Amino acid sequence: MVRPRFTFTRIRYRSGDWNTDQRMPSNVLNSLIEYTTIPVNLEERVIDLSGDELFQSPFTYLSGHKLVQFDSKESAYFKKYIRNGGFTFVDDCNHDIDGLFARSFETQMATLFGAGALKKIPKTHELYRSFFTFEKGPPTTSFELNGWGDDLVHDYLKAIEIDGRIAVLYSNKDYGCEWDYDFRNKRFLAEDNTKFAMNIVVYAMG
Repeated sequence: MVRPRFTFTRIRYRSGDWNTDQRMPSNVLNSLIEYTTIPVNLEERVIDLSGDELFQSPFTYLSGHKLVQFDSKESAYFKKYIRNGGFTFVDDCNHDIDGLFARSFETQMATLFGAGALKKIPKTHELYRSFFTFEKGPPTTSFELNGWGDDLVHDYLKAIEIDGRIAVLYSNKDYGCEWDYDFRNKRFLAEDNTKFAMNIVVYAMG
């Protein structure tokens, strides 16, 4: 059986600023090649939230700093995508809890999936053991205590689960900025900080 190739697919939505951390996808793809046997497409793909390509994308990424306010077609497509087995990793580039992206995205999810649908996931969740082991839960980023944002370390991620599986994984930790460097510079790090991305992809594709 031929394994399908993993494609890093970024969602373009009409509000806000969706095109963040442009070096990050190639860095994550390099790590997938380095650590896993998952075949990958080497180029990031960008798709419209209101486009039919969404439904051929088992893994998607959505990020930004500004307002998240889906129009009616985007809302309908996102809800259908998530309820039909899609996976979206959402990353708040402001790495704060009460900033514009966080407030508007969480409001959008409550509108689409109901109040309380987006919940904290425990550190014992299988996400933290799907490839590498993160016993303390989500790894901290260097941006969380730099004085920008709410100046907190967020020791949890949130998720919307459908039929017992994470369908929307939501981070206030700004992993996109943390992983936004040329993959050839990883050799200068004491610990490769993209390892948690492997867990996210392996979980999503499992």
